[in-house]
Amino acid sequence: MAVENKFITTEELRKHNKPDDLWIAIQGKVYNVTNWSKEHPGGDIPLLNLAGQDVTDAFIAFHPGSAWQYLDKLFTGYHVKDFQISEVSKDYRKLVSEFAKAGLFEKKGHGVIYSLCFVALMLFTCVYGVLYSDNFWIHMLCGGLLGFSWIQVAYLGHDSGHYQAMMTRGCNRVAQILIGNCLTGISIAWWKWTHNAHHIACNSLDYDPDLQHLPVFAVSSRLFHSLTSVFYGRKLTFDPLARFFVSYQHLTFYPVMVVARFNLYLQTFLLLFSKRKVPDRALNIVGILVFWTWFPLLVSFLPNWTERVLFVLASFCVTSIQHVQFCLNHFAANVYVGPPKGNDWFEKQAGGTIDISCVSWMDWFYGGLQFQLEHHLFPRMPRCQLRKVSPFVRELCKKHDLPYRSLSFYEANVQTIKTLRDAALQARDLTNPVLKNLLWEAVNTHG
Repeated sequence: MAVENKFITTEELRKHNKPDDLWIAIQGKVYNVTNWSKEHPGGDIPLLNLAGQDVTDAFIAFHPGSAWQYLDKLFTGYHVKDFQISEVSKDYRKLVSEFAKAGLFEKKGHGVIYSLCFVALMLFTCVYGVLYSDNFWIHMLCGGLLGFSWIQVAYLGHDSGHYQAMMTRGCNRVAQILIGNCLTGISIAWWKWTHNAHHIACNSLDYDPDLQHLPVFAVSSRLFHSLTSVFYGRKLTFDPLARFFVSYQHLTFYPVMVVARFNLYLQTFLLLFSKRKVPDRALNIVGILVFWTWFPLLVSFLPNWTERVLFVLASFCVTSIQHVQFCLNHFAANVYVGPPKGNDWFEKQAGGTIDISCVSWMDWFYGGLQFQLEHHLFPRMPRCQLRKVSPFVRELCKKHDLPYRSLSFYEANVQTIKTLRDAALQARDLTNPVLKNLLWEAVNTHG
């Protein structure tokens, strides 16, 4: 005897959006993920951000076909009565299916091996130059090489975090700790925590942690209203100090990027030693301790404190190129306030990202992230395939009248600085401004 389907409406589904009552729908079928959210490999934040909604597109983007078999045990027995699929979603899902049949999610190429060899060569050269040369400029070059190796290591960590870059899941997990924690001092657990939230809520001012940089930066005047960060669970206070910093953010952007790595170290420690549940906390802490053993030891072999400080600054200056790149991909794109929605996945990713155009032989330099929209739409796709799928994404955006922004590195910098300057000028024009001083007057006088 056939079992009669039970139905609920979209409005009824929306009521199940709390940590202790968390339902989602996938292709019209409703699942109770309240308990599963605590075990979800991607953390509970993606599920909480999309709670009470149909999340089909996000599920397809982040999960391989093998993940569908695990849904049955979470099925509530309900279907969404007024379930509808937009034309954009239909086309997006068709693309995913075609790319999967072509094996584009599985063909990783040899990029990982090449990158690992390149990183090993740079690290060896850096250590050799520090230990066996007395030349100041050799030491500075070694600092730059170390910074460049961190950039390439970060791309490898990014790859392994999104898909299985190594042969097995266990090797992938070990690689994450080694190349993330041990080599860079930045916890893979912290990266996953923030990065998954960023992908789900791309460019939401109150849900995306990658846009929440007060009191130093504000990419939109909407942040002047002291929004509450849902991710951090605290208010992003726009006080006189924040207003002062934001008023000069277009001037301080590049200097801040040079020292941005200090903030990443701080964020790593704050998470690993917090009360929050952290996957593999012990392994992450051990990895961080490895970094804070070898890095200070390497610096200590330099002859004096002047060279030690300049060596660290040289490495940070080179790495700042990558920090700038991360900002170029999103700071000048569209922003919004509020939670992400499951039914406009493609639209939000297209609106919130900017690609960096470059010739194919420079793909290694950008680590695949120059195809930012393609990466956001297909986060499981190896970077070596992103250039191939770019024309299809561009065509789909054109078909549905959605933005597809691809700027040169220079143009993206110009647009980012313009965005920061526009917000800076708005911060200065607010009523009841902060107390002015000579620096304030000097900057305002010269525009």
